[in-house]
Amino acid sequence: MIEARGLTKSYGDVVAVNDLSFTVEPGTVTGFLGPNGAGKSTTMRLILGLDKPSAGSVTVNGSPYTTHHRPLTEVGALLEAKAIHGGRSAYNHLVTVAKSNHIDRKRVNEVLELVGLTSVAKKRAGKFSLGMGQRLGIATALLGDPKVLILDEPVNGLDPEGILWVRNLLKYMATQGKTIFVSSHLMSEMALTADHLIVIGRGRLIADASTAEVIRLGSGSHVRVRSPQAAQLVTLVDAHEGGATTQPDGSLSITGLTQEQVGELAAANGVVLHELTLATASLEEAFMELTEEAVDFRAPGGSIGGEGDAA
Repeated sequence: MIEARGLTKSYGDVVAVNDLSFTVEPGTVTGFLGPNGAGKSTTMRLILGLDKPSAGSVTVNGSPYTTHHRPLTEVGALLEAKAIHGGRSAYNHLVTVAKSNHIDRKRVNEVLELVGLTSVAKKRAGKFSLGMGQRLGIATALLGDPKVLILDEPVNGLDPEGILWVRNLLKYMATQGKTIFVSSHLMSEMALTADHLIVIGRGRLIADASTAEVIRLGSGSHVRVRSPQAAQLVTLVDAHEGGATTQPDGSLSITGLTQEQVGELAAANGVVLHELTLATASLEEAFMELTEEAVDFRAPGGSIGGEGDAA
C-alpha cells in the first residue's frame, strides 16, 4: 500500500506537488494520470525517497521507503529504463542489483525468463533497443518479488505483443495482492489495464476513483436512441425533465434519464425504438475534459499536443 498525506514539493517558487493525498490499495492496478507538468514524476520520486517533500508525508507498506532494510523486496520501481551501466550485460546488471539487496542469484534467471530476455542476457544492455531496455527495467523492478510496483510509462517502446504482455502481467500481479501504481500517457491502454485512477493537474488532485467513475465524471454519458417516433419521444423526455438533442444521423442524444428510464418511458407510451444504447466517452476524452484547466502546453488552435511526460 502507498499512502500520501498532504504531500507537497516546491522547487524555489515552483510548486510541483501541492497538498496531495491519496491511497494506492493492494489488489488493484492504479493508473496515475496527468498532463505534462502535472507532478507525476515528482510524486513518484517522493514515494521512492529520491526527493524530500517540502511538507506532508508518503509511506510504502506503512513506512517511508528509505527506512526499509531491503527495499527491493518491498518496492520495485521503473522510472527510467536506461538508468543502467551500458557496458554491463543484462545478466550482470541484474546480478549487481540483486547483491545490493541480498537477493538469490537464481532470481535473476527467473526474471530474465519472465520478461523474455534470456536469449540476450549476456549482451551489453547499452546496445538494447528501447523496447528491450523497457523489459530489462521491468525485470529489475520485479527482482525482489516486491509487494509494491511503481512503473512510469512501462509500455514505452514496446510492440503490441509487449504491451499486451505488460497489461496481463500487471493484472495478474494485482490478483496476487500486490499494489500496482503505473503512470502512462496511453489512455486507451490505461482504460484496459487500470481498475482505479488517480488524476492530478498542476500538482493537485483532480480525481481519485474507479476508471468507470472517472470516465463518467469527466465526460458524462448519454442515451442514444433511434426511433421512427422521435418527435413524440422528445416531448416525453422533456416532460420528464430530461434533455433530447437530435444528432446529424437522426438519432437522439438523451441526458438526464437512464437507459432503463428511457426504455420504460417509450414502452409505456407505445413509442417504437430501433436502438437504445448507453453511450460513454473514451477515457482520453474524459481525461482531456477533467484536466482542461491544468494544461500548461497547448498546440496551436487550443488542442493539446502530444508531448512526452516532463513531470
